Amino acid sequence: MTRPRAEVGDLVEDQQGRRRAIVTDIKKGKTWVLRPPSGSITAQWETDDPDSLQILECRASRPDREREAT
Repeated sequence: MTRPRAEVGDLVEDQQGRRRAIVTDIKKGKTWVLRPPSGSITAQWETDDPDSLQILECRASRPDREREAT
């Protein structure tokens, strides 16, 4: 069974579990653009290996969690 690939807005972690990020863009289905989950939004990096990203929280589940916290 294959894992789903990260989509824009998902919170992900790299393969080594050292770096968390939010997916901000997917260029031509080949390059995933990432930024830190907090702090500077200009500190971006890219990966062409989306299978190395583990989804920690998908974008769709975040509004429900935020609503429950209020």
